[in-house]
Amino acid sequence: MRIRWTIACLLAALIALPFIPACADTKETADGSGASADASGLCEADAKPAPLDLKLRDMNGVEVNLADFKGKPMLINFWATWCPPCLEEIPYFVELVDKYKDDGLVVLGISTDDTADQLKPFAADMKMNYPVLVGLNEPELERAFGAMWAIPVTVFVKKDGNVCKEHRGTQSKEFFEQHVKALL
Repeated sequence: MRIRWTIACLLAALIALPFIPACADTKETADGSGASADASGLCEADAKPAPLDLKLRDMNGVEVNLADFKGKPMLINFWATWCPPCLEEIPYFVELVDKYKDDGLVVLGISTDDTADQLKPFAADMKMNYPVLVGLNEPELERAFGAMWAIPVTVFVKKDGNVCKEHRGTQSKEFFEQHVKALL
């Protein structure tokens, strides 16, 4: 059953790919200048509050309130253990936590399709040094962040609680570091 679900998800993602707008670092303005609201030019000009009024359990069963992290720069990554692009990004996030923890960076990994029992050995093998949250069967998660038709999805949240950028798909380590620096 899991294999059929995975194949169905991959096919849906491939079909939807041409209809997903390309990510841009700036918004086009009325004058065509493409100006951005922040000095780095990386955050979206029309920043909206991140949906942090959400409680999820981590892989050890401990309740985590996302609102507790408000006031800190955050990288929230939606992923799954079966997703090769997601697995490519995890070492980047581990490095970012090590490098920027003294600057207050919070990285949260929210697994969309895995149980806590599946996550524990996986997180240990990947040496994940940040909270791994269980998003499976959490309708509040979908209400807060929307349906995840394809993963990985990464949301960069500024200290003020506003979304700096939402990125769909995988990227380079340099991309993630550049966007984290914009949050600090």
